[in-house]
Amino acid sequence: MGRAPRIEFEGALYHVMSRGNRQEAIFVDGRDHRVFLDVLGEACSRTGWRIHAYVLMGNHYHLLLETPEPNLVDGMRWLQGTYTKRFNARHKLWGHLLQGRYKALVIDPQKEYFRTVGDYIHLNPARVHEAAFEGGRLETFPWSSYPAYLAPELRPDWLETARLLGARGLSDDEQGRAILEESTRFRVMQLLTSSDPAEFDEEWKRIRRGWVFGDPSFKKSLRENIGNRTDGHERASYSGSAIQAHDQYAAEQLLKEGLATLGISESDLPRMRKNDPKKKAIAWLIRTNTSVRNQWISEKLHMGTPSNLARFNQEVARAQEGLLHSLRQRLQYK
Repeated sequence: MGRAPRIEFEGALYHVMSRGNRQEAIFVDGRDHRVFLDVLGEACSRTGWRIHAYVLMGNHYHLLLETPEPNLVDGMRWLQGTYTKRFNARHKLWGHLLQGRYKALVIDPQKEYFRTVGDYIHLNPARVHEAAFEGGRLETFPWSSYPAYLAPELRPDWLETARLLGARGLSDDEQGRAILEESTRFRVMQLLTSSDPAEFDEEWKRIRRGWVFGDPSFKKSLRENIGNRTDGHERASYSGSAIQAHDQYAAEQLLKEGLATLGISESDLPRMRKNDPKKKAIAWLIRTNTSVRNQWISEKLHMGTPSNLARFNQEVARAQEGLLHSLRQRLQYK
């Protein structure tokens, strides 16, 4: 499975989630929760982050986080490292507290995606039946930003509420908060009586998977941005599924360009020999410029066993004359 992406840019929105090492608790009692929130506030002061929603569960936490500056990685390193040190000092422990790398899902800024992630975070305690929540009163769970949405006096300076309320079409006044409270109680009661609360909302599946949550045009713009950055030798800012998504997109483009340059249509490929020189040249072009798997290339070009690709690529790369050399030159300088 690909590692979580690390995509940074000004104004980026993320759903950040991190779990305890070996699924163990990262909040033992209320004081631990308060310490984490203090550290989160310090992180916001250091980085300029804006927190739009949060929830602290027993062995994990969720944040809806905005970075006005491209500093997610540095900020998360400080946040998690500082909390771990304070947790270990308090409980007389040592070593890792959090499990591996945190997840950072890039969020499309459009209202529907922003609102869905905010709901996912706030409804987390009800989704896992953390408490009874009589009458759907989600605000009785204290380690979430939801109570502060209903009561402005509970809000820390670093919590931003206007954008999420606005995404619901609500104003930050008594009437808007009353509507939020009523609609949330209704959803909590639905969750508490659902036979499958984890799958209550179809969109929640998309939040739990992948590297971006948004519409196709937003994903495309991210892939293109990643491509521009990696071409400029800044690929280290990205990893895992984000790079895979970019590379597959780039491979698709190279396939189309290679076919057009050599005068082949996709419908021709199944009828051509598996080791056709033109197929070898296009396979070499894709393999040289992306990290897509040989299996992907073999399937797209109808080249049979993927294990043959290494040999084919060497033939194209080493050709000093003849047809393969000519085809490589055409693709290189198209």
